[in-house]
Amino acid sequence: MTFEKLVRPALFRLGGGDPEAAHEWTLRRLAGLSRAPAALAALRARYAVAAPRTVFGVDFPNPVGLAAGMDKNGVALPAWPALGFGFVEVGTVTSRAQPGNPRPRLFRAPASEAIVNRMGFNNEGAAALAARLKALRRPLGVPLGISLGKSKVTPLEDAVADYLASYRALGSFGDYFAVNVSSPNTPGLRQLQDREHVDALLSVLAGGKPVLVKIAPDLTDAAIAELLEVCLDRGAAGVIATNTTLERGGLAAADAHLAGEAGGLSGRPLTVRAREVVRFVHRETGGRLPIIGVGGIMDADDATRMFDAGADLVQLYTGFIYRGPRLVRSAAEAARAAATAGSARA
Repeated sequence: MTFEKLVRPALFRLGGGDPEAAHEWTLRRLAGLSRAPAALAALRARYAVAAPRTVFGVDFPNPVGLAAGMDKNGVALPAWPALGFGFVEVGTVTSRAQPGNPRPRLFRAPASEAIVNRMGFNNEGAAALAARLKALRRPLGVPLGISLGKSKVTPLEDAVADYLASYRALGSFGDYFAVNVSSPNTPGLRQLQDREHVDALLSVLAGGKPVLVKIAPDLTDAAIAELLEVCLDRGAAGVIATNTTLERGGLAAADAHLAGEAGGLSGRPLTVRAREVVRFVHRETGGRLPIIGVGGIMDADDATRMFDAGADLVQLYTGFIYRGPRLVRSAAEAARAAATAGSARA
């Protein structure tokens, strides 16, 4: 319990309790750690768990990944595998650098083990990320996913060209790509989840490196089914389920003041809905479309339930913020135990 009793409270006090200041401070420290091979090796010995599996043609040392949003610009890449992650997703990156929405834009809901954010795809742009990835001194050692979004200044009618520009800049660096059309924090972006827009995006992006579509938990089953039909028809490699939610159910009374804050909610209030969407996607596609399950995974049991619902891989974000690297290790250990038990039964 060292992280939850000692490290997390100290991090949460940084910057006068400003969550974004604490996040930036942590990334700077992890970036420094990334240049210390001995420290990385010590962390890897403590947290890394081997539970290999192959999904959409990519080999993963374990199925527990870092979700997009934690390291948007890839500044601390070597640190994440050392903390036990079996893959890392950077971004969301846009073709143009952009500052994102005005601060404050990140809010903790500690009684609910949740976060509300309206970051707005703040990032240095695709060219800057490409340069940073090109300059990496050694292989990352785990698969790298790159989440692509639409630049805020780009009209919806030009969205395909905008995503394609980012893909072309970064295509040689990612092991897979996520098309983020479901963030609630870029005006109009969620309109890109409809059949016509997804079809247009996949028609130009799918067919090379694996391309996955990230969907919102707020879609109806009918809307998800329609989107899945396009994904199957256009050769998407999989689905990431889910993004953050606009719903505010599940917030504890102590966090009720955050119900009126604009942005997406993540963490424990999303646990059940994210799992429901994963189960629906798995059932609707008959398991033909690989799924990365993300949303409300706060302990190893949540990860196990997500796998049981049909996820092939899982990702952590809010759970990692509240529970630290012990969650990465315990989720990977649970996946390994389940795989071993399955092999024994077979």
